[in-house]
Amino acid sequence: MFFSPVVFVALTALPQPAAARIAVAKALPVLRAAAVGHVEKRSCYGCHNQAFPVMAFRAAAGKGFEPVGKLFDTQADHILAFVTENKDKFRSGQGTGGQVDTAGYALLTLELAGHKPDDRTEAVAEYLVKTQAERGYWKTVSNRPPSEASDFTATYLALRGLRVWGGKEQKERAEKRLKASREWLLKTKPKDTEDRVFRLFGLKEAGVEEKEIGAAAWELLKTQRADGGWSQLDSMTSDAYATGTALVALHEAGGLRPDHPAYARGVAFLLAMQEADGSWWVKSRSKPFQPYYEGGFPHFKNQFISSTASGWAATALVYASGNVIPAPHTPLDRKDRKDAAISERP
Repeated sequence: MFFSPVVFVALTALPQPAAARIAVAKALPVLRAAAVGHVEKRSCYGCHNQAFPVMAFRAAAGKGFEPVGKLFDTQADHILAFVTENKDKFRSGQGTGGQVDTAGYALLTLELAGHKPDDRTEAVAEYLVKTQAERGYWKTVSNRPPSEASDFTATYLALRGLRVWGGKEQKERAEKRLKASREWLLKTKPKDTEDRVFRLFGLKEAGVEEKEIGAAAWELLKTQRADGGWSQLDSMTSDAYATGTALVALHEAGGLRPDHPAYARGVAFLLAMQEADGSWWVKSRSKPFQPYYEGGFPHFKNQFISSTASGWAATALVYASGNVIPAPHTPLDRKDRKDAAISERP
C-alpha cells in the first residue's frame, strides 16, 4: 500500500470539507473505471465493481462532482440482462450463485441507478420472500469476508429489497418476514464490524424504536480506533472498508452528523489512506474461486475488496464534503447523552 505524504499534508492543511471534496473528485474516475471494466469483461453481476461505484456516484450526484453521464443506465442494463437470464431461477426460489447477497446487492444497485419496478425485479423480490422462509432472517451462503460473510448483511439487503421492489403478491409474506427479522435483529449480538454495521442498517430498515437504533449506533461508534478508523476484526488494523462502512451506516442509519468529532476523525483517517490514484487499498481476506481477471481497478488480486472499500470510503467523504443535507439528530447527537463522550477520547 502506498500513499503520498506530500498530498496528505496538503489536504490536512485545508478545511475538512474542502479536503473531502478533493478526495471524492479523485476517487470517482477510478470507481467509474471499475464499473465500466466489469461490464466489458463479465456477463454476471459483480457487486464489488458495480454496487459500490454506483453508490458513490449516487451520493455525489448533484453536488458539483464529476457528471454521472450514462453510468447508471449502463450498469442497470448489465444487471437487468443478468436478471433476465436467471428470471425463472429467481421466481422459483432457486436463485443464483451468491444467493441473497447477489440478489440483494443487484436490487440495491438498480435502486440507486434509478430503475423502476418491472417483472424482472418482481422475480428477484419473489426469490427473496421465498428463500429460507423457515428462518427468522436471511443467512448468507458465501464465505467471502468481509462483504459476503454476515447474516446481518444478507438480512438487511433482503429487507430493503422487499421494501423497495416487493409487489402486491409479496406484501403479506414480506410483512411476516419483516416481523420475524425485526425480532432476530433485536436479539442477535454482532461479532465484528461488518455485523455491527449491517445490524444498524437492518434495525433502521426494520423500523425499530429510536432507542434501539441509538444503542446499535453507539455499539458501532465505540469501536472506533485511536487512529480514527475502524477495523474489520479486533485482531486487524484499521482499513478503508471497515471505516467507510461504519461512517456511512452511522450517518445514514444512526443519524451521526458529518461535523461530529468522531465522524471527522474517520474522515481524517480516510484522507490519510487514500492512494495517489484516488483509490483505497485493502488486503483481501477471501480465497479466490474464479479465474483472475483485470476488472478495471488497481491493486491486482486485492482489486475487488479495494473497489468495494473505495466506494464506501468515497460515499462517506461525500457526506463530509459540504453542501449535503444533514441527517436528523438522534440520541447519539444529544449533548446530555453520556455515551457521546467518545468525542473526548484521547
